[in-house]
Amino acid sequence: MTDKIIKTLEEYSTYALETVAYPNAGSDIMYAALGLAGEGGEVANKVKKLIRDYKAYSVDELSPENREKFVAGIMDELGDVMWYVNAMAYECGISLEQIATRNIAKLSLRYKTGKIGGEGDDR
Repeated sequence: MTDKIIKTLEEYSTYALETVAYPNAGSDIMYAALGLAGEGGEVANKVKKLIRDYKAYSVDELSPENREKFVAGIMDELGDVMWYVNAMAYECGISLEQIATRNIAKLSLRYKTGKIGGEGDDR
């Protein structure tokens, strides 16, 4: 691996795919989906502990030392989420750039039409 600063989603994807070690990689969307769900749960658990252990609902409420510790932990978990998002993209034959572009287009349209809040995919 490298200590290199990642500058693009494509670069991240390339490096991350070098670490794929799950069975049937390239034809196992279930493994990637379950990993993504598990890592998302770990992010939520970190936030739960922020509330439980620090009685805080924002990192701004933490002391500098606790904020640094929390942010480092959340970065690790979000990195794991990102790895599994990349694995899902790989399993679907799409790029992180395609996902990011489509997401920004969707959010931009919702914002422009005043439908950024609410429910449903067809807002």
